[in-house]
This record gives sequence, C-alpha cells and structure tokens, in this order.
Amino acid sequence: MSAPLRRERPRAGVARVVLARPEVRNAFDDAMIAEVTATFEELASDGATRVVVLAGEGKAFCAGADLAWMKRMVTWGEEENRRDAEALGRMFLAIDSCPKPVVGRIHGAALGGGAGLVAVCDVAVCADGTLLGTTEVRLGIVPAVISPFVVRKVGESHARRWFLTGERLDAEAALRAGLVHVVVPEAELDAEVDRVVDALLLGGPEALAVSKGLAKRMGRVPTDEALAEAACIIATRRVSSEGQEGMEAFLAKRPPAWAPEPGRRSGS
Repeated sequence: MSAPLRRERPRAGVARVVLARPEVRNAFDDAMIAEVTATFEELASDGATRVVVLAGEGKAFCAGADLAWMKRMVTWGEEENRRDAEALGRMFLAIDSCPKPVVGRIHGAALGGGAGLVAVCDVAVCADGTLLGTTEVRLGIVPAVISPFVVRKVGESHARRWFLTGERLDAEAALRAGLVHVVVPEAELDAEVDRVVDALLLGGPEALAVSKGLAKRMGRVPTDEALAEAACIIATRRVSSEGQEGMEAFLAKRPPAWAPEPGRRSGS
C-alpha cells in the first residue's frame, strides 16, 4: 500500500506536503489523518522549514472523508466515533497552529473535511473550476469538527448558509466569502503558489510566526487587553536579533540576512 502522504523539499526553506491518495480524490481516512498530524507537528519545530505548501495529487485537493472509512464509522458506537473525531480535530489543529505559514494549493474539489483543510491554510490559492463546500448535512451528519475553523475564516453568516444547505460553491463564491484568497486559471496555479511563497520568504522567520499568532488571537480578546499585549510583543520584536537585523537592513537599503538574493529564488 502506498503512503497516504508525500513530503517534498522543492527549494530551501520550503516544505511541500502532498495528499497522495489520488485514486479516491485524496479523501482522508484514519491513516492519512495520523500522518498529516504527525507531519505538521514535526514541521512546526523544523528549523529548516520556513513555509509549508499543502497540496493534493491528481484531480482534486481533497474530497473529504473516505468511503471505506465512513463504512467503518457506521459500525462504531458513540465512544469510538468521539475518539475518531478527536483525532480528526487534532489534525486540523496541527495545521492551524503550525507557526510556519501554510499555503494551500487548492484545485478540483475541497469538500467536507477538504473545505476544513482550506480553512486552516493561511493563504489559500485556488484554481478556477474548483468546487468547495460543507456537504455533511446531505449525509445526515454535521460539519462539527471543521466548524471552529470555517466559522473563524468566513464568519457566522456564510457558515450558517453553507452548513445548512450543503451546497457546492464555485471558486469565486469562496473567494468573496474569504475561504480562499486568490483564484487563478489552473494552468497558473503553481506559478501563483510560487509567487506567494516568494513573498513569505521575504519575512523574518520569527516575525512570521508571531504575526500568525497575532492574526489568530487579536480578534478574540477585548481591545484594551489586545493593545497591552501588542505593546509587549512589538517591544520584544524590536530588540530581538531578527528585528534589529531587519531594521538595520532597511535603513542601510540592503536585504535582511534571511531574504533570498534579489532576483533569485532561495535554493535555485
């Protein structure tokens, strides 16, 4: 049996995680869930990785739950299903909490849990013609595990509609709602992903991790608490070695130490 996941290193600083079950449109089962979780937990502390690209092999990004896995669920009791759902939640949390920027390369379909994967990507680059949706109600179940991530990404209004109708959205509708960030022709998908990765590699590695945390946290705390926390964070960053290097480089009109040479991609 082939591995459900493939890891690649296309260039320095970049890890590419590929869902590798194209025969089932990269639908996930318990084996894939465990491997994705372990991979992102490892990448979180990998000093050689600055950006992670999440992609799917074949015709679709991720079609949600695997049918064979679902057939097993039908035979399980409530306790077994709860443990299984908790494992699925850990997978989404491992991606969402990864301190490295995660860029989603989305194409073909991202349905059910596949839409959840899109929601935990920091930047989702989507091919036109892609279908996305939270289709669980049409099976008599609900998008429970992905709901915290989807609601935070698109807001309650869009989530209420999608969770209830189970409709499939085109890429432009997902773009308008904020589930994805860029829509391009599929022939241009890899070039656009590379452009986003290039932009991310210009950021300080530590600053990227802190900025990701800011974006996730600041909308969930009272303004006075947020401002007090923000003042401490920026003061720490300004006196850090990375912050000092970045500001000195800017004033000297030179690239900072972490940035690729102008006109050249890191690792090329």
